[in-house]
Amino acid sequence: MPKHHRAPASAGPSQRALRVGELVRHALADMLTRGDVHDPVLEGHMITVPEVHMSPDLRLATVYVMPPGGKDENAVVAALDRNKKFLRGEIAKRVNLKFAPDIRFRLDERFDEADRIGKLLASPEVQKDLRDAKTEDDE
Repeated sequence: MPKHHRAPASAGPSQRALRVGELVRHALADMLTRGDVHDPVLEGHMITVPEVHMSPDLRLATVYVMPPGGKDENAVVAALDRNKKFLRGEIAKRVNLKFAPDIRFRLDERFDEADRIGKLLASPEVQKDLRDAKTEDDE
Protein backbone atom coordinates (compact mmCIF):
# COMPACT_ATOMS: atom_id res chain seq x y z
CA MET A 1 0.00 0.00 0.00
CA PRO A 2 1.44 3.41 -0.88
CA LYS A 3 1.80 5.85 1.95
CA HIS A 4 -0.01 9.16 1.71
CA HIS A 5 2.34 12.10 1.66
CA ARG A 6 1.33 15.16 3.57
CA ALA A 7 2.79 18.57 2.97
CA PRO A 8 5.02 19.78 5.79
CA ALA A 9 3.33 22.07 8.32
CA SER A 10 5.45 24.98 7.13
CA ALA A 11 4.06 24.67 3.58
CA GLY A 12 1.29 27.16 4.36
CA PRO A 13 -2.47 26.80 4.17
CA SER A 14 -4.02 24.16 1.92
CA GLN A 15 -5.93 25.10 -1.20
CA ARG A 16 -9.13 24.12 0.57
CA ALA A 17 -8.36 26.39 3.55
CA LEU A 18 -7.58 29.26 1.17
CA ARG A 19 -10.80 28.67 -0.78
CA VAL A 20 -12.97 28.44 2.36
CA GLY A 21 -11.27 31.53 3.80
CA GLU A 22 -12.15 33.44 0.65
CA LEU A 23 -15.78 32.24 0.81
CA VAL A 24 -16.02 33.32 4.46
CA ARG A 25 -14.41 36.68 3.58
CA HIS A 26 -16.94 37.29 0.81
CA ALA A 27 -19.87 36.33 3.04
CA LEU A 28 -18.72 38.65 5.85
CA ALA A 29 -17.93 41.52 3.49
CA ASP A 30 -21.37 41.15 1.91
CA MET A 31 -23.14 41.17 5.30
CA LEU A 32 -21.20 44.22 6.48
CA THR A 33 -21.71 46.10 3.21
CA ARG A 34 -25.46 45.45 3.15
CA GLY A 35 -25.88 46.39 6.81
CA ASP A 36 -27.15 42.96 7.87
CA VAL A 37 -25.52 43.38 11.28
CA HIS A 38 -27.58 45.77 13.38
CA ASP A 39 -25.06 47.41 15.67
CA PRO A 40 -24.68 51.20 15.99
CA VAL A 41 -20.88 51.01 15.86
CA LEU A 42 -20.86 48.87 12.73
CA GLU A 43 -23.60 50.89 11.03
CA GLY A 44 -21.40 53.99 11.33
CA HIS A 45 -18.39 52.41 9.59
CA MET A 46 -17.49 50.91 6.25
CA ILE A 47 -15.38 47.92 7.24
CA THR A 48 -12.86 46.29 4.94
CA VAL A 49 -12.27 42.55 5.28
CA PRO A 50 -8.98 42.06 3.41
CA GLU A 51 -8.25 38.52 4.56
CA VAL A 52 -9.57 35.48 6.42
CA HIS A 53 -7.20 32.76 7.62
CA MET A 54 -8.74 29.34 8.21
CA SER A 55 -7.24 26.77 10.55
CA PRO A 56 -6.24 23.50 8.83
CA ASP A 57 -9.36 21.75 10.18
CA LEU A 58 -11.55 24.70 9.01
CA ARG A 59 -13.02 25.13 12.49
CA LEU A 60 -11.47 28.53 13.22
CA ALA A 61 -11.61 31.61 11.02
CA THR A 62 -9.32 34.50 11.90
CA VAL A 63 -10.90 37.50 10.23
CA TYR A 64 -8.70 40.53 9.58
CA VAL A 65 -10.65 43.78 9.47
CA MET A 66 -9.88 47.44 8.99
CA PRO A 67 -12.18 50.43 9.26
CA PRO A 68 -11.17 53.05 6.66
CA GLY A 69 -8.58 55.43 7.99
CA GLY A 70 -8.13 53.16 10.99
CA LYS A 71 -10.80 55.10 12.91
CA ASP A 72 -12.34 53.49 16.01
CA GLU A 73 -10.45 50.24 15.39
CA ASN A 74 -10.96 48.83 18.88
CA ALA A 75 -14.65 49.78 18.97
CA VAL A 76 -15.20 48.08 15.60
CA VAL A 77 -13.48 44.86 16.70
CA ALA A 78 -15.48 44.90 19.97
CA ALA A 79 -18.74 45.35 18.00
CA LEU A 80 -17.84 42.46 15.69
CA ASP A 81 -17.07 40.31 18.74
CA ARG A 82 -20.47 41.22 20.22
CA ASN A 83 -22.15 40.04 17.03
CA LYS A 84 -20.00 36.92 16.59
CA LYS A 85 -22.85 34.46 17.22
CA PHE A 86 -25.08 36.09 14.57
CA LEU A 87 -22.21 36.30 12.07
CA ARG A 88 -21.26 32.66 12.63
CA GLY A 89 -24.85 31.57 12.00
CA GLU A 90 -25.04 33.61 8.80
CA ILE A 91 -21.72 32.20 7.57
CA ALA A 92 -23.07 28.69 8.21
CA LYS A 93 -26.07 29.49 5.96
CA ARG A 94 -24.01 31.11 3.19
CA VAL A 95 -20.94 28.86 3.10
CA ASN A 96 -21.58 25.14 2.75
CA LEU A 97 -19.38 23.63 5.47
CA LYS A 98 -19.77 20.63 7.74
CA PHE A 99 -19.18 22.92 10.76
CA ALA A 100 -19.63 26.66 11.08
CA PRO A 101 -16.17 27.93 12.03
CA ASP A 102 -15.56 29.78 15.24
CA ILE A 103 -14.65 33.37 14.39
CA ARG A 104 -12.07 35.66 15.88
CA PHE A 105 -11.53 39.20 14.71
CA ARG A 106 -8.16 40.91 14.43
CA LEU A 107 -7.10 44.28 13.12
CA ASP A 108 -5.28 44.12 9.81
CA GLU A 109 -2.08 45.96 10.58
CA ARG A 110 -0.54 45.56 7.12
CA PHE A 111 -1.76 49.03 6.20
CA ASP A 112 0.12 50.49 9.16
CA GLU A 113 3.25 48.60 8.18
CA ALA A 114 2.98 49.74 4.55
CA ASP A 115 2.54 53.33 5.73
CA ARG A 116 5.58 53.03 8.00
CA ILE A 117 7.70 51.66 5.13
CA GLY A 118 6.45 54.40 2.80
CA LYS A 119 7.44 57.09 5.30
CA LEU A 120 10.82 55.44 5.79
CA LEU A 121 11.45 55.34 2.04
CA ALA A 122 10.48 59.01 1.75
CA SER A 123 12.84 60.07 4.56
CA PRO A 124 15.74 62.38 3.54
CA GLU A 125 18.36 59.83 4.66
CA VAL A 126 16.99 57.04 2.48
CA GLN A 127 16.46 59.40 -0.46
CA LYS A 128 20.13 60.47 -0.20
CA ASP A 129 21.24 56.82 -0.12
CA LEU A 130 19.11 56.08 -3.18
CA ARG A 131 20.56 59.08 -5.07
CA ASP A 132 24.10 58.03 -4.10
CA ALA A 133 23.47 54.45 -5.28
CA LYS A 134 22.04 55.68 -8.58
CA THR A 135 25.07 57.92 -9.14
CA GLU A 136 27.39 54.96 -8.52
CA ASP A 137 25.40 52.85 -11.03
CA ASP A 138 25.67 55.57 -13.68
CA GLU A 139 29.47 55.69 -13.47
